[in-house]
Amino acid sequence: MKEKLTESHKYRVWQRNLLRNGLTIHGVEELYTKHRHNGEVLFSLVNLDASLPEGGKILPLCMIKGEVVTVLVCFIEKETKERFLLLVKQRRICDGSMLYEHPAGMVDKDDKPLAVAVKEVKEETGLMVTEEQIIALNQEPLYPSTGTCDEAMYFFCCELEMSHSEMDAYHDKIMGVEHENESIITEIVPLKDALRLITNTNGLLNIYMYLQYKGEIRI
Repeated sequence: MKEKLTESHKYRVWQRNLLRNGLTIHGVEELYTKHRHNGEVLFSLVNLDASLPEGGKILPLCMIKGEVVTVLVCFIEKETKERFLLLVKQRRICDGSMLYEHPAGMVDKDDKPLAVAVKEVKEETGLMVTEEQIIALNQEPLYPSTGTCDEAMYFFCCELEMSHSEMDAYHDKIMGVEHENESIITEIVPLKDALRLITNTNGLLNIYMYLQYKGEIRI
């Protein structure tokens, strides 16, 4: 059975935030909703009729996606201490190209972002890490597309020391969850090259937040 949008966790969080910030909701028109294989709401495009506390109306269209995690996985070579990132490649609908990204995924219902970070790293790369090995880079979610989407992102990082042969076990693997239409290839690249290969702002921000955490840059 398909979950009703208005009964979904994502919708309730979005509605709660609107009300908390002073908006008056007059109506929500559901234009399109995509469900997961188990019937849960994956995302939804809605037309919102709402008034601002200052007066006037807010721009109406919103893609409801909810909370998302992204995890920078850094391998440190045992001998040289050179840093490599474990990235995933997949085609994305923004332009149809093969994009380099960090492992990432949506937070569903009452899942905790940290637990989702562990799960997504395993599902998308085959690497098993623990919650203790993952470091949160922000406590409050950040919004990458504030004008059209409620997507709220939590950024994480993880450092693991490995030999070259151990790293190679995670390179060029075919991963992804078939029923979620994921077709992923893993790739290990030097950290400096990742800044050139990654073309999405969230991926680059994850790197800069990691470098800030390491004390190597100030933002």
